Amino acid sequence: MANPNSSETHQQFLDRNPFEGFKIDSTEILNGIEGRYPCPKCGKSRKLFCYSCYVPISPLEGRLPKVKLPLKIDIIKHKHEIDGKSTASHAALLASDDVKIYTYPNIPDYANEAVVMIFPGQNAISISQLLSGETLDSILEFQSQPLDQLPAGYNRSTLMQTIPKTREEKEFFHRVKKLPITKAVFIDSTWHQCKSIYKDEKIRAIPCVVIQNRISQFWRHQKGSPRWYLATIEAIHQFVLEVHLHCWGLNPDYQGINNCFTERSVHQQFENMYSNDSRAYDGQFDNLLYFFKHMYDIIHSYYNHEDLYAYKRRLL
Repeated sequence: MANPNSSETHQQFLDRNPFEGFKIDSTEILNGIEGRYPCPKCGKSRKLFCYSCYVPISPLEGRLPKVKLPLKIDIIKHKHEIDGKSTASHAALLASDDVKIYTYPNIPDYANEAVVMIFPGQNAISISQLLSGETLDSILEFQSQPLDQLPAGYNRSTLMQTIPKTREEKEFFHRVKKLPITKAVFIDSTWHQCKSIYKDEKIRAIPCVVIQNRISQFWRHQKGSPRWYLATIEAIHQFVLEVHLHCWGLNPDYQGINNCFTERSVHQQFENMYSNDSRAYDGQFDNLLYFFKHMYDIIHSYYNHEDLYAYKRRLL
């Protein structure tokens, strides 16, 4: 008999309904779209939206959810990443006022911006540390002290041994009044492509931040990668969610939080996050997953979850 406290059994439970409790608008309107339509900008034939121009097809204009983010997001896409398979376009379409996509090596100069990159580099800090009330200069001081081991709950991609005192994780009930950054950068690529982009000196100069472990529901298989390698849209959702929790806390009635964190130690902190603030997290960013959930449902209408290679990857 399987151990009911094992990560496999717990994840199997979550996999039954991975979007349970999330406040995602009904995608019924998408199911009613038949055939393909020309993109309003480039004229190419598209099904629901143009993944090159980041605009919906004409029958969906003005009918899709719109998400407002707490800061700007730049997505740096590898030139060999296939647009139609990437989820980065979901963010650019649903949060168009706050998200821009660039194709590497044509990227902005971030030298004079208060910016961080979401990447599990060896000098990465957690979002708790990012929002500890310190300035961006203090964040850079954190980076100057090599990180030997990521705190529990974070992506493990480097050879690490100990956790310096400067990197010890802070709890979620901390509140900040002002974000020390105005922008976050994500790399949209396979893990192997991602490493090649990270070698760029302009990219490596950006302070790195890691998000909490979360098991991916992406149906696209990446050979050799564990399930906590998230799709780009999942990573963006996780990042802005964690930022929001640190700033304004969690609405006690919001149930989607249970599917956002893998580590049990974080689940034990949920009560510490509860807040009566009207801005407390209550699904404000869940519609970032609008198209992601729609595609997930379509894939799972044809295939059993257990039969898809993407969900057979190791959990840890």
